[in-house]
Amino acid sequence: MSAGAEVTSRIRGGTLTAVAAALPRVGTTVAVTGASMISMAPSLLPRSPLAQGVVTGLLAATGWGLAAAARRLARRTPDDAQDGRRIAAFALAAIVLLWATLAAHQWQSALRAAMHVPAIGPSHWVQVAFWAVVVCLTLFGFTRAVGTVARRLRLLRAVALAAVIVTAGYFATPSATAVAAQHFRDSNAVIDPTLGTGVPGSLIPWESIGAEGRIFIAGRTDSSSIRVYAGLDSASDVSSRAALAVQELERTGAFTRGHVVIVVPTGSGWIDGEAATGLERRFGGDTALVGMQYSYAPSWATFLFGRDSAEQSARALFTAVADHTARFPVDARPALHVYGQSLGSVGGSAIFDDAGDLRARTCSALWAGPPAGAVRQDGATVLANSSDPVVWWSPMLMVRPPELDHVRVDAPVPQWLPGVSFLQASVDMLFALDSPSGHGHRYGADQGARMADCD
Repeated sequence: MSAGAEVTSRIRGGTLTAVAAALPRVGTTVAVTGASMISMAPSLLPRSPLAQGVVTGLLAATGWGLAAAARRLARRTPDDAQDGRRIAAFALAAIVLLWATLAAHQWQSALRAAMHVPAIGPSHWVQVAFWAVVVCLTLFGFTRAVGTVARRLRLLRAVALAAVIVTAGYFATPSATAVAAQHFRDSNAVIDPTLGTGVPGSLIPWESIGAEGRIFIAGRTDSSSIRVYAGLDSASDVSSRAALAVQELERTGAFTRGHVVIVVPTGSGWIDGEAATGLERRFGGDTALVGMQYSYAPSWATFLFGRDSAEQSARALFTAVADHTARFPVDARPALHVYGQSLGSVGGSAIFDDAGDLRARTCSALWAGPPAGAVRQDGATVLANSSDPVVWWSPMLMVRPPELDHVRVDAPVPQWLPGVSFLQASVDMLFALDSPSGHGHRYGADQGARMADCD
């Protein structure tokens, strides 16, 4: 080899080594690429660029951190900057991520087409990349800063600082919980003047039924139908609230109607207005709907920390209504139905011991969007969207596919992947109510049409 060729070879080799040294280690590249692919795995619902970017950034940062932790545990790692492995790994990662992005684009486009929402283009993924980089680098910088502080404080001081943080969190949590609870109560008490001033002659004060109760009562679309609602502030305990609701039903003549529907609300007392309208249409206005609030908190908080209140409230109201109708001659009794959506279906299904008990005590029951594994479905009509993450999500989704026997397929259904499907469903839970009606955790007025008649 001539001297000139040898110099050129050394320059090229030095350049490649410099490029490789500037790139992440092979382990880091593999971890970040794998985490990014997981973040773009098929979701149940369409993702905005910000949402997808945050998810990708969080997982990429997690992969980066795990790779760094693995290197520290191994203590000695080979120098892969000298033999071009970093360059090869980075190039392969770029190809793999391009393929994953194209696959994600096809999936997101299919979801949007099925749900009739605007399509996406290349700018969507440019924004995803931007937010992913911002989130990943922000987390990386934060962890670096924490590590630097910990090293400067050394072990003893770092442990002391951690103890202070944990102690502060321990004492701050009850205060934060109290603040949140008060916020929920305050929101419940807000009176919207556009909803009117209540029902003349009602035994249940308008201001006591809560914000969601007032929306439910004011939302009646059929003047021949009856709506009754008891709020948490309407009486001192669950039995008294149920008794008050029955008295109001009696006052309004609800028991002369052909159908009485016990509507079990979700957390905070919300009753789906489209469901209520659909139920009134289903029975041609010859119906009375009655609901009873059991929580100020939103559904997710009540589901985690106060599910018993939903079940107790549903049982109390149903028992009170059923006992009252039992006083009438058999041929003069209204048909009893039970409806519950989401957490309401949990409370509604808890009324009955089994399918036989349900059939014996009701005309029919309808559960819309029932949480996975939390609702007894036998004997009831189930309305569940395949794109509803509430129907999918449970801890068992980590290790086994969801039970989708009762779902209606409203959009492409992703293949179950261990761990990955759980992660994607968890993210989709945050946006379950952002979908068009009939998709995700939103169910339309057709819910009423699904309510079965008596056998």
